[in-house]
Amino acid sequence: MIAPEGYGIVGISIVIGVVLVAAGMLVASPWRWILVGVALLVVAFTLFFFRDPERTIPVQATEGRVLLAPADGKVVVVREVEFEPLYLKSPARQVSIFLSPLNVHVNRVPTNGVVEYDNYVSGDYLVAWHPKASEQNERSQLGIRHPSGMPVLFKQIAGAVARRVVYHIGVGDTVRAGERFGIVKFGSRMDILVPMSVEITVTEGDRVRGGETIIANLPFTQDGGP
Repeated sequence: MIAPEGYGIVGISIVIGVVLVAAGMLVASPWRWILVGVALLVVAFTLFFFRDPERTIPVQATEGRVLLAPADGKVVVVREVEFEPLYLKSPARQVSIFLSPLNVHVNRVPTNGVVEYDNYVSGDYLVAWHPKASEQNERSQLGIRHPSGMPVLFKQIAGAVARRVVYHIGVGDTVRAGERFGIVKFGSRMDILVPMSVEITVTEGDRVRGGETIIANLPFTQDGGP
């Protein structure tokens, strides 16, 4: 399956591919086959980048007991933050996931809840793993209130190549863990910030899959109990 956010770019890549093949038919070898090869690579990479595979959501996530990775990629940061000023407004634990151009880039909601905070920021395009990327790059910043009352903040962050953050949820929306909510095109990063009471279950260097990998155990159930 192809992510809907990629339909336009996939269409353009196909047009470019057809033009290159047509041009190749007008020239002699080896240029003919070089142009055909480039055409195939352009179309194949675009289809590959915007792939949107189905994922099996863990039962613990549907029950609201764990936090899921919102994206595929490599965990590059696990740390404590002295104060998160946007939504949690308290000390926090942060997990950051780097997405290379080869990862699936469809982003998924990390937990059940209601969206209470939605802020898009246009910004710079530092490489996604830069320490200042989460503060200076183009990004969306989304806050979900878990049914227990616990806040969860997550950010789509554009990188040096990625130049477009796309998301489809906003304040007032009720969301479920593992649901697709957007994409960052061509390489990016996801930050997740949670209260200090949350137990992080991944470490730096781990590989995760959006909507499937559990990255934290939540201290409260959906009804607010332990």
